Amino acid sequence: MTSEKPGLHPRNRHRSRYDMKALCESCPALREFITQTPTGEPTVNFADPLAVKTLNKALLAHYYGVAQWDIPEGYLCPPVPGRADYIHHLADLLAEGNEGTVPAQATILDVGTGSNLIYPLIGVHEYGWRFTGSEVDPEALANANAIVNGNAGLTRAIRLRRQKDASAIFTGVIHKNEQFDATLCNPPFHDSAESARAGSERKRRNLGQATDAAANFGGQQQELWCEGGEVAFILKMIAESAQYARQVKWFTTLVSRGENLPPLYRALTEVGAVKVVKKEMAQGQKHSRFIAWTFMDNAKRRQR
Repeated sequence: MTSEKPGLHPRNRHRSRYDMKALCESCPALREFITQTPTGEPTVNFADPLAVKTLNKALLAHYYGVAQWDIPEGYLCPPVPGRADYIHHLADLLAEGNEGTVPAQATILDVGTGSNLIYPLIGVHEYGWRFTGSEVDPEALANANAIVNGNAGLTRAIRLRRQKDASAIFTGVIHKNEQFDATLCNPPFHDSAESARAGSERKRRNLGQATDAAANFGGQQQELWCEGGEVAFILKMIAESAQYARQVKWFTTLVSRGENLPPLYRALTEVGAVKVVKKEMAQGQKHSRFIAWTFMDNAKRRQR
């Protein structure tokens, strides 16, 4: 019998416990990382970065048809179920303005797509969406390109762009007269390298790891922190979004902490957002959310 993980979106393929046998069939390399829980259930050691990465390979192969996937050492290895939830809740948001139907061939901009390319991989498979992924890090961009080129059909669905200005978010990425149904983003969480290291230490302690152990999910500086942290990053995103008010239906971003919302709401009022939506998400004890805003009224969104 499988038990469902509480809180995940109804269409999330990861609502049940991992079927390790099926995952090993999709990715034989996972077999060497299988261990047993005290009750005899197969699992992996989530404190082992290589085990976590191989589990991700198996999940992407089994559920999303991704035959070739890898990330460079030290780069962010995303937890797939939570990333899938963002995609499904975004699909619901787009359906609300499309007579209840998730739009096919929606065009999505993934801000900071990373070396892992996780959101485009899930969104292309689940909904047939077309993605543009932006990335400031050349090594991450090269790896994401390798994933696109290594999997049949992705070159038609995913295009990647280098963000040459590290201080910009949309500027230089959204081209003149280009239209997007939505943007999505997993912004840097911490406000300093020290804060990022402290967060990694807490995670290690929770996993029972030694202090010199490698981080199980990794992450480069630009993936983990920026000056002013998440709030500063999203405030800049909000300010820039007003320049592209007629080119994007919905701007969206993850917000890790509920207490970060008030200054973001104030900024959205100041830039003239017509509508602001908050989507709550949960995976077990972990709660997150994304906010979405638009400068178009309902009629204009339907016309697009």
